[in-house]
Amino acid sequence: MLKTTLTVSFEFSASHRLFRPELSDQENTTLFGKCANPNGHGHNYTLEVSVGGQIEPRSGMVIDASRLKAIVEEVVLADVDHKDLNRDTPWMKGKIPSSEILAQAIFERLSTAVAKECSTALLDSITLHETRRISVTVSRDQR
Repeated sequence: MLKTTLTVSFEFSASHRLFRPELSDQENTTLFGKCANPNGHGHNYTLEVSVGGQIEPRSGMVIDASRLKAIVEEVVLADVDHKDLNRDTPWMKGKIPSSEILAQAIFERLSTAVAKECSTALLDSITLHETRRISVTVSRDQR
């Protein structure tokens, strides 16, 4: 049986600061470099969301792309676009908003939402591009 994957891309802008509150400013700078700037910094992120599974015979789709878009906008983009990830995003509170941790949090949120929406497909992976040269992929463990 074939597995088909649909991927939809999104863009959002967000700021963040990488730091550990228990460390001094110098220790944070040593650990995180310029990303520990007390005023934070921003990125124009690209998020690729891939849903895989069997094609639903009635619709001919793995998942309706417009429905996937609505899920991503509701579950992720509403909380991160033009926001400070440290202060404005409830599900990132208390976490270091590195691309790796942000990508894992996005995957967890979307995995649950996609599973509720679609019985024939699952969230396969997400790729978060922090810049044109830096990206993080989180995927379902296939073990």
